[in-house]
Amino acid sequence: MKDYAGPVETLIEELRKLPGIGSKSAQRLAFFLIRTPKREAEKLAHAILAAKESIRHCSVCNNITDVDPCRYCSDPARDRTVLCILEEPHNILAIERTREYHGLYHVLLGAISPLQGVGPDQLEIPGLMKRLQEGQVKEVILATNPNIEGEATALYLSRLIKPLGVKVTRIATGVPVGGDLEYADHITVSRALEGRRDFSG
Repeated sequence: MKDYAGPVETLIEELRKLPGIGSKSAQRLAFFLIRTPKREAEKLAHAILAAKESIRHCSVCNNITDVDPCRYCSDPARDRTVLCILEEPHNILAIERTREYHGLYHVLLGAISPLQGVGPDQLEIPGLMKRLQEGQVKEVILATNPNIEGEATALYLSRLIKPLGVKVTRIATGVPVGGDLEYADHITVSRALEGRRDFSG
């Protein structure tokens, strides 16, 4: 016998699929939403659907955006000779919060992880290489996460990029090994950017 009515069970199950949401959190959220006025619940549902319908990946850097190219790629004030490579779109915010980086971005949409079946072919590397071959970029900052997958990805990219004559740097260890860039405070990320170093594979 189910603990809750069918629609409540379904809502809890769907909420449990969200990252960082366990059974108890899903139950709390479900009952919060049930108590919420219908109009507020509809606004939430509409916001989710609107985001799904209007958000896409930038055709240049793979950031999530509602305009293409995204606001970073289309900003004429940004330094087009420096390219910061990140794993996921939400990592951009960690870099932007430092207010010290003014170059462009390229999002790989993942990291090399053989255990999860993710190889270089599953990442957005062809677009990166095309951008680098255009000759405008003079420095690439490898800002993948400082964990095993991020390091493997940085090493792979370094070996791929160095023959092009582009300077390759890696964010310094201001970001702790095993941590995620997303959760680092802006001071830590700022120091990591300042202390970037040459990276040779």
